[in-house]
Amino acid sequence: MPRNADRDPVAPGLLALAAAADFSPLERGAGAALFDCQACGACCSYSAEWPRFSTEDDAQLDRIPQKFVAADESGMRCDGVRCSALSGEVGKHTACGIYDVRPDVCRACMPGGDDCLMARKAHGLPL
Repeated sequence: MPRNADRDPVAPGLLALAAAADFSPLERGAGAALFDCQACGACCSYSAEWPRFSTEDDAQLDRIPQKFVAADESGMRCDGVRCSALSGEVGKHTACGIYDVRPDVCRACMPGGDDCLMARKAHGLPL
């Protein structure tokens, strides 16, 4: 597993996309309680560059099953833009196969937050 805790937790360009996204104050959080991650999964199928390891310590990384780790060990393995640990249909019913040991970048994406809204918008899901 990678031991580079100094990697950028957000893929290059994603911060710029989030900053450029035009979310109204209503979209920014008023409905955050309404977002059900198990009926969404957009953040887990938004970009192959997103699920990168960054601040995890060795013990955290060692708990992630190798079959879900990218060949270069920089983050989660993706099938296209979709994290390989995601099961189900985006926007309908989804689940994380490693929820209890998911990387920090996954834990940081909050329902109704900017990253969530950006991913939902990209998938055409309601904001």
